[in-house]
Amino acid sequence: MADAQKHLQGLTEEYQKLQTELEGLIDARQKLESQQQENKGVQDEFASLDGDANIYKLVGPVLLKQDKSEAMMAVNGRLDFIEKEIKRIEDQIQESQEKSDKKRTEIVQFQTQVQQQQAAATASA
Repeated sequence: MADAQKHLQGLTEEYQKLQTELEGLIDARQKLESQQQENKGVQDEFASLDGDANIYKLVGPVLLKQDKSEAMMAVNGRLDFIEKEIKRIEDQIQESQEKSDKKRTEIVQFQTQVQQQQAAATASA
């Protein structure tokens, strides 16, 4: 009985670790989506500017003048990177959810097995 309790506790701890990992991945995805929206807003602003508009980039405490095409390339590059990261994180989330579901199933099966053993022991006594 004590072994069964230890095994169940171990399974539960593993499940909780998976849930914590999953929460961290979801937070990371939300941050990336926020950055993506911000960069899309910048991209929209660039699209509405005239070709000769001045664009400045904040570097530390200084604003530096930047060429529009250079700024647009930087924003497009960031968006590409963010989209790839979102895809990578979503794949990790899916994998983590699958592991979590398997662990939850394993816990339920183990609990059922222990209950059946207890019922059989009670019936034979």
